[in-house]
Amino acid sequence: MLRIKRIYAPPEAADGRRVLVDRLWPRGVSKETAQLDDWMREAAPSPELRKWFAHKPDKFAEFAVLYEEELQSEPAAGEMERLCAWARESPVTLLYAAKDERHNHARVLRDAVLRQLSAHGS
Repeated sequence: MLRIKRIYAPPEAADGRRVLVDRLWPRGVSKETAQLDDWMREAAPSPELRKWFAHKPDKFAEFAVLYEEELQSEPAAGEMERLCAWARESPVTLLYAAKDERHNHARVLRDAVLRQLSAHGS
């Protein structure tokens, strides 16, 4: 099981492994409150892509394509492999700080990991 969740939502037992997938630490969240198991900065979009996207929904489709290309190169590809390995074993929740729950990189990352898992028969 692999799901996404805003880091501002309270932790739950069902979250399983909690992984922050933002490059920057979320504003107003303490490390204690976050209850992270890992922080994968390199799984986040590059600073250039993030700035270009600027959380504009009309750019989301193009952003998703460009971000998925980034996920195929190191170091992001290595992070994808780790996420796949964890998701095969137990629940994983990808945490993000963006306000828009529909147009964000965590959604693209989750979908990419799920596709990779199904391609490898997991």
